[in-house]
Amino acid sequence: MTTTHNTQHTTRQYPFTAVVGMDDMRLGLLLNAISPAIGGVLVRGEKGTAKSTMVRGLAELMPAVDVVGGCRFACAPAAPDPGCPDGPHGSDAAGEDRPTRMVELPVGASEDRLVGALDIERALSEGVKAFEPGLLADAHRGVLYVDEVNLLHDHLVDLLLDAAAMGASYVEREGVSVRHAARFLLVGTMNPEEGELRPQLLDRFGLTVEVAASREPEQRVAVVRRRLAYDADPAGFAARWADEERELRRRIARAREVLPSVELGDAALRQIAATCAAFEVDGMRADIVMARTASALAAWAGRTEVRSEDVRQAALLALPHRRRRNPFDAPGLDEDKLDEVLEETAGEQPDGDGGDDPEPDGPDGGPGGGPGGLPPQDGGPQESPGPDLPRQQEAEPPARPEGPERAAEAEPAASGPGREQAAVGAAEPFRTRRLDVPGLGEGADGRRSRARTAHGRTTGSRRPQGALGKLHLAATVQAAAPHQRARGRRGPGLVVRRDDLREAVREGREGNLVLFVVDASGSMAARKRMSAVKGAVLSLLLDAYQRRDKVGLVTFRGSGAELALPPTSSVEAGAARLEQLPTGGRTPLSEGLLKAHEVLRVERMRDASRRPLLVVVTDGRATGGAEPLVRAGRAARLLAAEGTASVVVDCEAGPVRLGLAAGLARDLGGPAITLDELRADSVSALVRTVQGRPVRAGGDAGRGRDHVNRKAA
Repeated sequence: MTTTHNTQHTTRQYPFTAVVGMDDMRLGLLLNAISPAIGGVLVRGEKGTAKSTMVRGLAELMPAVDVVGGCRFACAPAAPDPGCPDGPHGSDAAGEDRPTRMVELPVGASEDRLVGALDIERALSEGVKAFEPGLLADAHRGVLYVDEVNLLHDHLVDLLLDAAAMGASYVEREGVSVRHAARFLLVGTMNPEEGELRPQLLDRFGLTVEVAASREPEQRVAVVRRRLAYDADPAGFAARWADEERELRRRIARAREVLPSVELGDAALRQIAATCAAFEVDGMRADIVMARTASALAAWAGRTEVRSEDVRQAALLALPHRRRRNPFDAPGLDEDKLDEVLEETAGEQPDGDGGDDPEPDGPDGGPGGGPGGLPPQDGGPQESPGPDLPRQQEAEPPARPEGPERAAEAEPAASGPGREQAAVGAAEPFRTRRLDVPGLGEGADGRRSRARTAHGRTTGSRRPQGALGKLHLAATVQAAAPHQRARGRRGPGLVVRRDDLREAVREGREGNLVLFVVDASGSMAARKRMSAVKGAVLSLLLDAYQRRDKVGLVTFRGSGAELALPPTSSVEAGAARLEQLPTGGRTPLSEGLLKAHEVLRVERMRDASRRPLLVVVTDGRATGGAEPLVRAGRAARLLAAEGTASVVVDCEAGPVRLGLAAGLARDLGGPAITLDELRADSVSALVRTVQGRPVRAGGDAGRGRDHVNRKAA
């Protein structure tokens, strides 16, 4: 069913000044309403900042669409889709006005729910294409909204990318093919704490904005008052803002009319190209999006020419998310550098009152005196109208070392089990070998361990459990064939019943919970050594990001262990905690392992299908209390008894090696690998030469190492 929301007046529940960056969010949504070709908006921000409320109110402000009566695919009467499954529509097809749809894609939706489903039984037995449209068909010529878009499954992301690129959705099932138009405004919201987007999907959003809750008490008071007023009298609250909402809808319609006549001059195009080149964005999509955004800004202001300030605002909305070079970089843009580039390429820019400007106050001076033509906000500071567009809040990327030369900070004054040292920077990350969980799982789709998934290579068939997924045609025919005479088959068609249907069993890869247990004690606190250890963990975090894992971080030092990062999908949070990790003190190895055991026990109750991978980063030493190594061995065997897959990254250095990490690996029932063997391009991971004789790496732990290396290969 279509998840169209009746969200009338929901944009009025919160004062826009109560959220930092809300002006940019409102502007980004309005620009896409004026020019859907911009490509949508990605809204990034912390929880509770009214992101969803604003987005769901967008549909109420968009003009109605003219559709062919009875067409499930929203064909336009003036230009119907020639390949429409409900067509062909004649030139005399009756049209009807319909409100713009806001279709919401749930994070846990199935592939069939997104693209639609075929009635396989009728297709096989009757040869007809009985197609039930999905959400992509419902969203055609409307808005497709994905809340928590960063948590969307990979296979749904792939389908969205295909539809967004081609403007059409294709459904292919066992030789039966259906195609329909799917052009929509893609809007997504996300909390960066829960993980980032794949670069391919990130680039599909035309604009991005950052929002955060205000820390001003008066503005927060205004939020509460307005929400309580809405709850007490929704109808009266809506009537209070009805005039302003109609005026805003009128301005959008007028800007749409002005847009085709907006002139994008050569000087503005040179500024756009120079800006994209200066910020080294990939590809040409950024240039095109900036051009469309600048034109929409001019139309919103009632002008027919693009000015330098339009180009600047377009850059602030279209470039920040396209400048990320690795998953740990936060989106952002250096506004000083932007101003320098625009000044250098200014050229001949019109700065008079040319063009039609029916509202001389500019885009921020519309009716009501508020930004974007909206009324001023009660209960909080008022924003004075003016010709300048709102400036986007610059997102400062977190400071991190950029290379080995900056990997370590100031030399620690002393080291040892009784000294606490300041945090040491991480060395440059590298590509790691794949560490996976043995066996066959059934967790969420990912890229690490083998699992039964909805996608992958076909390994068998089974009776469908619930709705039919991927049909296994050969198995279905084999099940139905012996019963054809008893069912009275007379013609060429195959008589198929529900009990004959078989779905394909597929094997792919799943994402795991990778729990890092990091030794931060004094024995690890040597400057270069800890820098290398942090670089290795950072590399494993990057690998976890690419393989769609959840990550957690347990550290132990001094007198105990702590959960530095609860299991999360945000590897960026893990990288930030790792950078701030102090070192020093004793080595309570057993406490670190017991803390990991407790974390995994709780996570197993929350998500039993997601299998864990324990990565212990230590030199194997244990101090503090009576028989610390014995207690550590008991804790390790407790984890092994519960079937926890483990890997020990041996950080021992120096000419004399005690082999304690290898002993810990034996107790955990997993392999031990050195920092050098963790690298994907390491040759020592395969064979080590001892006294001129080649042997498997790791002595008694060699069997485990060989297992990991074969997996990595």
